[in-house]
Amino acid sequence: MEQTAHSLSKVPDARGRFGPFGGRYVPETLIAALDQLWAEYQRATQDPTFHAELEHLYRHYVGRPSPLYYAERLSEFCGGARIYLKREDLNHTGAHKINNSLGQALLTVRMGKRRVIAETGAGQHGVATATACARFGLECVIYMGEEDMRRQRPNVFNMRLLGAQVVPVTSGSRTLRDAINEALRDWMSSVETTHYCLGSVTGPHPFPQIVRDFQSVIGKETRSQCLEQFGRLPDWIVACVGGGSNSAGMFYPFIDDDVKLLGVEAGGRSSRLGDHASTLCYGRPGILHGTYSYVLQDEDGQTADVHSISAGLDYPGVGPEHSYWKETGRVTYTNVSDRQALEAFQTLARLEGILPALESAHALAKAMELAPTLGRDQVIVVCLSGRGDKDTQEVARLLGHDFA
Repeated sequence: MEQTAHSLSKVPDARGRFGPFGGRYVPETLIAALDQLWAEYQRATQDPTFHAELEHLYRHYVGRPSPLYYAERLSEFCGGARIYLKREDLNHTGAHKINNSLGQALLTVRMGKRRVIAETGAGQHGVATATACARFGLECVIYMGEEDMRRQRPNVFNMRLLGAQVVPVTSGSRTLRDAINEALRDWMSSVETTHYCLGSVTGPHPFPQIVRDFQSVIGKETRSQCLEQFGRLPDWIVACVGGGSNSAGMFYPFIDDDVKLLGVEAGGRSSRLGDHASTLCYGRPGILHGTYSYVLQDEDGQTADVHSISAGLDYPGVGPEHSYWKETGRVTYTNVSDRQALEAFQTLARLEGILPALESAHALAKAMELAPTLGRDQVIVVCLSGRGDKDTQEVARLLGHDFA
């Protein structure tokens, strides 16, 4: 596929297509709701009061702009390039997910709906959506796989404290993929009164664009902070990729610039199917959860089981715009293993006093590998998409400690 760099920021088209990817592959019952959401989003983007309210919430409720932090001791430890961290972990609720949940909560109110459903893997999107619903007085139901509920018990408790109903999903691998299936089933039976607050740049049009646009605040801030702090754009930007929301929000404002972009997937235990969640590294195009994108599939074309120590990356699909960026060559995608992510988690804690989310630790591990290959004049920015408090119990188990 040949595209000019300029055209890369001009997607999706009117049908929600990123090149061949994206679109809508959903039952007829959802088409009216997707049309309503798209129409409301277009009206909102033309409405100065919508932007003013969202910016007010970002500044005074979330705590934006999040800092761009020079990790001096980590940079000295690695050698080579200087490493900066975009601190989305310092947002209210502890991750980038709140950027999107607040935006979609505002759209829910504008559409006159009072009930919100969502899915969650690592729990951060669930907590962010429960938080946004509490802020606006909306009923909230969160679908979550039983295995993820085990790994993320603090977030399950937090969602319930915030007034949300957390529904355990016991089908399939009991992880994010199955939670999305259940959320879609709920939406099909309640679509007239319910908004589905999808948490990543996945799903049918217009979700991939809406979530990307709300998350683009990350990249826009990073851009201006780089110019302010060291007078130019960074050489590399590194972000983890599961469904791909933090990386899409980070990459998109740089997509037409001369900046190298690196997406890092979960390499898990090995490259064998079922041992990882590296959709762009090992998958192929297919349809999952209403969109055409890269999907991990077995030899019969069935969606494959996946594995990662990170619940937020434990997903066999990816946003269609990432598939577009992969095929145009604009973004490079790679992976790191569970072991590398766990080592990066501990290294950042020890050297900088920061506990990163296990998702973010994947991006960090690759940045630590990349830095020594570059000169001191080079700059790497890592999107630290969330904080690791939610993961300490699972990390303790993996390291053989008794957390009880």
